Amino acid sequence: MPSYAYRCRACGDSFELSRPMAEASAPASCPRGHDDTVKLLTTFGTVTRGGGPSLVSAPAPSGGGCCGGGCCG
Repeated sequence: MPSYAYRCRACGDSFELSRPMAEASAPASCPRGHDDTVKLLTTFGTVTRGGGPSLVSAPAPSGGGCCGGGCCG
């Protein structure tokens, strides 16, 4: 069962919940009982056939903004 990371906006604590993928979008309460939480984007490591570690994450943003548009110098 996958684990999902959350952060509580009320107290600032981060926590993880293991839940089925079908419940990935369901609201989560923090362990202190607050309901105002946000799901965090997480990355995870894998091992490739060559035996070396690999990091899997979301693709980098493209276009627009300073980070994607190349306006930083």
